[in-house]
Amino acid sequence: MGAHRVWTSVAVRRNLPFVPTYGTVLEALADPTRRMVFERVAARPRPVGEIAHGLPVSRPAVSQHLRVLKVAGLVRDRAVGTRRIYEVDPAGVAAVRAYLDQFWTDALQSFAAAAEADPEERP
Repeated sequence: MGAHRVWTSVAVRRNLPFVPTYGTVLEALADPTRRMVFERVAARPRPVGEIAHGLPVSRPAVSQHLRVLKVAGLVRDRAVGTRRIYEVDPAGVAAVRAYLDQFWTDALQSFAAAAEADPEERP
């Protein structure tokens, strides 16, 4: 079973432990060049040559970055003639968004609880 299948089968729930797949996604996006590659793919589907154009790394390096993003479940590719077109993988992005949204939800709930607490009980 590939990394993509594991990623899309993970249901994000409250109190979900930090699983290695999330680590893979966050590590993939931690690299500034890889983030630039991801942002170009997110703008619209495109082949490696277009993604690499204007970046401070070689086309083979961009291919390596795309491979990491693909393993992390953030991008996918499809054949169009003799080229591979890279695009965002909506399932992978949705899963990581749900994971990160949980932090926002928890923060809002904590803020609401603090705001509603008796003023004498506040720290």
